[in-house]
Amino acid sequence: MAANTIIAMRTATTLPATASIAALSLALAACGSGTKTVSVAGAPATPQTPPAQPSTGATSHPSHTTSVPQNGGAAATPRRSAPEPAFTQQEHGGEGVRAATALLRAKGFTPTNSADYHARQALGVLIGMHSASGDGYGQQAFFFVNGRYIGTDASQPSATLRVVSQADTEVTLSYPLYRKGDALCCPGGGQTKVRFQLNNGKLTALDPIPPLSRKAGLSRY
Repeated sequence: MAANTIIAMRTATTLPATASIAALSLALAACGSGTKTVSVAGAPATPQTPPAQPSTGATSHPSHTTSVPQNGGAAATPRRSAPEPAFTQQEHGGEGVRAATALLRAKGFTPTNSADYHARQALGVLIGMHSASGDGYGQQAFFFVNGRYIGTDASQPSATLRVVSQADTEVTLSYPLYRKGDALCCPGGGQTKVRFQLNNGKLTALDPIPPLSRKAGLSRY
């Protein structure tokens, strides 16, 4: 074979390999460059974006406003300035129904109904029955102003009596009325009501209190 023919054959054999090497070099050069847009199977190109960085700014929250004083002090707390009524203060630190009951017992009386005593009223009342009484008669009304004992409805007990109404500064008592010859169980003169009112710190009877003796007509014993 002639020398020229051999050279031609070697050249033809090496050309494809050289072309492949050149194509591979171009591909590697393309991969080594910066961010590239790549299309896959005819889809539109999608740019690659870096992940979002966390925000370092202040985050807003729903409105729960708390004022914090400077210099590390405690937050100011609102204070109530309205004073309590005088009778409420007396009840917290003074006599209630237990103390009123104890006072009646010390005077020789037993309360007939402790529910009559309203500690939140300026004028309180408690009906007491004489402890020596074996039949339930011999009763008096004991009055209290702001928990402080001030006296009774009358100097001597009545046969019976009861509280029919009361407000902050007024109490109404009911007295059974006896005619001459009536038994204690059966007053024949009906009932009479007497209002007691607190006026400038003093107790005043607004209606006549029935007399004790039956000789004067209708009486309370």
